[in-house]
Amino acid sequence: MSSATLPAPPSRTDPAPPRPRSTPRTRRRITLTGALTWAGLWTFIGGLVAAVFVVVLASFSLQLSSGWFPTGLTSRWYQAAWADFGLGNLLVVTLLVAVTVVLVSLLVAVPTAYALSRLQFPGKRLVLLLFLLPLVIPTMSYAVPLATLVYLLWLNDTVAGLILVNLVPCLPFAVLVLIPFVDQIDPRVEDAARVLGASTGQVFRRVLGPLMIPGLLAAGVLTLVRVVGQFELTFLVAGPNSQTLVVALYGSAVQAGQLASQQVDAVAVVYMLTTLILLVISLRFVDPTSVAVRNRRGA
Repeated sequence: MSSATLPAPPSRTDPAPPRPRSTPRTRRRITLTGALTWAGLWTFIGGLVAAVFVVVLASFSLQLSSGWFPTGLTSRWYQAAWADFGLGNLLVVTLLVAVTVVLVSLLVAVPTAYALSRLQFPGKRLVLLLFLLPLVIPTMSYAVPLATLVYLLWLNDTVAGLILVNLVPCLPFAVLVLIPFVDQIDPRVEDAARVLGASTGQVFRRVLGPLMIPGLLAAGVLTLVRVVGQFELTFLVAGPNSQTLVVALYGSAVQAGQLASQQVDAVAVVYMLTTLILLVISLRFVDPTSVAVRNRRGA
């Protein structure tokens, strides 16, 4: 019986196996369209940053000069704006109106978006068109009749009047934002919950509610930013006791001949900071990538 020949163990001097060659990196070709796009983008960003920097610097300027930089810096313009315009009261009214409009819009928009997403009925496209009209037509086309109605109801110069006029564009906006989120929820999940004995209220609270959290956050934050930046409707019904930041900023700009321009810039900086804080909150809690991944996992 012949013994099988065993292969000799590899010696230490054997050459190592060749490494796979790395593929050369492909160089990106710079096209004229790409160069113009990037140039336009950075020009816009640079101009925006420069404009904001000029306003912030002017709000701290002791005295305006003909040069690039002011002669001195001071914070007295913010103190004067706080005392003359009552910025504390303006912030309270602005946030009160914005938060109330967001809550009412979401409470009405959730069942409305669910009905428009799940139900099929005659005239559904007409209803969607009616919800879209306040968002696409010019605001002033319906602002004057709406303000007239508010004056007839004696709600001018009140927080309730500000809430009412801001609900007109914000409510359909919240509905249109929530409809795609309801469409992405599988109806079989609701059917399974009802088979297990869940009522309609329990389905909304325990099934649809958690699945619609990304949509609720998106609609809420976007509506909040929209209310803070709403000028036409708020200006027509606001008064001395019910002004928001954007209306006060317009009033300070109109009175630029009576007020120091640095004081007007201080009000503008406070308004920009308020909007920026809301934008940071929206980017913190509403991430489109995580929303898409979460919806894909749920599907």
